[in-house]
Amino acid sequence: MESNCVPADVRWAIANWPSDAERGEVGRFCERHGISRSVFYKIRRMAGEVGPVGATEPGSRRPHRSPRRTDPAVIEHALAVRAWLVEQGLDAGPLSVVARMKRQGLTPPSRATLARAFAAAGLSKPEPRKRPRAANRRFVYPAPNCCWQIDAFAWSLADGTSAAIHQVIDDHSRMAVGTLVADGETAKAAVKVVSEAIRRHGVPQRLLSDNGLAFNPTRRGFTGKLVDYLLDLGVKPITGKPNRPTTQGKNERFHQTLQKWLNARPPVKTITALQALVDEFDKYYNNERVHQALGGQTPAEAWAATAPAPPPVAEPRMPPIPPAAVSAQAEYFQDDTEQPSPTRRTRVALHASKGSVDAKVRANGQVKVLSCLFYIATTRAGQNVHAIWDTTTVEFFADTGESLVAYPRPTATGWYFGPRTPKETPIKGAAENLAVGVDGSVRLKVSKGGYVGALANKFYAGYKRVGEDVEVTWTATTVTIKDKDGTTISEFPKPTQKQHWHGPGSTPSTKS
Repeated sequence: MESNCVPADVRWAIANWPSDAERGEVGRFCERHGISRSVFYKIRRMAGEVGPVGATEPGSRRPHRSPRRTDPAVIEHALAVRAWLVEQGLDAGPLSVVARMKRQGLTPPSRATLARAFAAAGLSKPEPRKRPRAANRRFVYPAPNCCWQIDAFAWSLADGTSAAIHQVIDDHSRMAVGTLVADGETAKAAVKVVSEAIRRHGVPQRLLSDNGLAFNPTRRGFTGKLVDYLLDLGVKPITGKPNRPTTQGKNERFHQTLQKWLNARPPVKTITALQALVDEFDKYYNNERVHQALGGQTPAEAWAATAPAPPPVAEPRMPPIPPAAVSAQAEYFQDDTEQPSPTRRTRVALHASKGSVDAKVRANGQVKVLSCLFYIATTRAGQNVHAIWDTTTVEFFADTGESLVAYPRPTATGWYFGPRTPKETPIKGAAENLAVGVDGSVRLKVSKGGYVGALANKFYAGYKRVGEDVEVTWTATTVTIKDKDGTTISEFPKPTQKQHWHGPGSTPSTKS
């Protein structure tokens, strides 16, 4: 038994051991209490040095020498390095201090040693209830340019003016591939920062963002400028779930590092000065700051360690129908004998060659059919009538089957037919658009994306024909697109619904 493990009452008896004890009494005492004679005499010597009371307390178990103990000068230098990192607005944890000391050519202590030293100096507070890193579920793409992340946050200039800092990082290497300071979080700024990053580092396969209007508003039912720009390059834009910023956690952590760095510096007055500061930070972040998630590498080292993913192959696509794209500049023919009408902005309305519909007579005796107004009779106001039309005539019947009136089939929309105007008369203020019958044709210019708009639908003519004039001809069953020489480019079934796409790799009617 060691001397420090001897009970206090036994130690007291040894400290007060009589000098005239009989021979052999010490051996019997040690055997009775399970201690060795060396321990007995060690406690006796201690009693002679510190007294009987002092001998009852165990002594220090600290070794006389600690050859592997960290040099206090090294700990003092580590504390100085930590203070400098805090002053510069940089991460100042044990791993950051270790990385900084290695770059200084020193051999730093272990992370655990520095953690204990910082806690002993009152510079850090142990958080035993904090979730351990081992409990996190991390996901990382296998190579650079597999996926980028984009996000932005607001920052104030010296005079209180708000600016937006857009940051784009690579998911695999955590490298900052692009940063832009703009007046606000806008689609224009997002396209600019992404295009600059692509110019420097190549085209990524995916771009992850939140659901903001400036980045990817597809969950809101429409696309933005950045989405269109990415799709033209073949990049797949993806988003996280709404109100789940942890999906973009790498970029959120990137914001925190930059904000801490900016807070350690005086506020700047202009966006240009703020951009210079951000560029300085990116240089440090990419080339000097080691990352725990990268195994102690810097983002630039992690990028160089793996070959970037190949750029995606951009495929021809038909962009969504914008509000202004429903109207197109077109030259159209109403039949084969007439000369082409002057070019104007017009819509080609889609109506079935033959059909019928029920309508209610208005107070003025009119009903609206085929986007035109037809006069029935004021005496039938509020009554239901049945309209039947073919390629030449529109006829109206009462509920009893009585024929009420017949008019010629309109060739355009926005016209009025009445007893005094058997031929169509334009309605004041109504848009006059060409109406589709059984046969017809229209001359159009191929828009960006390689499509033409006709019959209230979009037809793919080829992205290499952007800007060319083509002729769209339709019959009762087919729509044909021909070039200026009369050569057929493509054929599609005649649509029966409005606002659908018709192109390669799609069903005859794909909702736009």
